[in-house]
Amino acid sequence: MGNVFSQMKDLYKMQREAKDMQKKLRVEKIVGESDDSKVKLYMNGAQELEDIFIDDSLLHEGMLEVIKKGFKEAFKDYQKKLAKQLAGSFDVDELKRMMGSN
Repeated sequence: MGNVFSQMKDLYKMQREAKDMQKKLRVEKIVGESDDSKVKLYMNGAQELEDIFIDDSLLHEGMLEVIKKGFKEAFKDYQKKLAKQLAGSFDVDELKRMMGSN
């Protein structure tokens, strides 16, 4: 019975640590940009979209495909920057501790 309680306690601890990690990720701010910088996605480290910038020059008839292409480029840029940022702040010891390996 004590083992079940211990496992539940460990599970609760892991859930709490996961929530803390989500909070930390939401603090990280990353801007993904299209190649021409006319479309920008403002996102956080939890991959949540916070804002969008579209240059005024794109906001006229017939520019839908250009805007879509810009969004795709901006999102790819965001993903690259996020991976780089996470790799830089990745704490292997903390992950091991969270997984129960010491």
